[in-house]
Amino acid sequence: MPSTDAHAAHSPLHRLGQNLRNPFALAYLGVCVAIVVWTVVVTVMDDSGESMAGVIPVLATAPASFVLLVLPDGKAMFIVAVVIGALANASVIGWCARTLRRGNRSDATR
Repeated sequence: MPSTDAHAAHSPLHRLGQNLRNPFALAYLGVCVAIVVWTVVVTVMDDSGESMAGVIPVLATAPASFVLLVLPDGKAMFIVAVVIGALANASVIGWCARTLRRGNRSDATR
């Protein structure tokens, strides 16, 4: 069955893209990137190996990052948990902002 423009407007990926393009969601993602960069810099500069800076990005991207932290331990899994948590939270922020801006009007994407 061929895809039509009306079907594409209703797809979950289209709505996810709308949510992530919201200025509030983009600002949140920018803050998350800044926090991760800060964490990497602080951890690299700490020669004792006891830096707790990694807790901050996890808390900033909770609750989704908490769920993913149960994956096997490692730096890659830490980054995956923070990235997926940030994207999930940014999507919720974008959806909330779009819904609040819409008010009582119906959604054009439905």
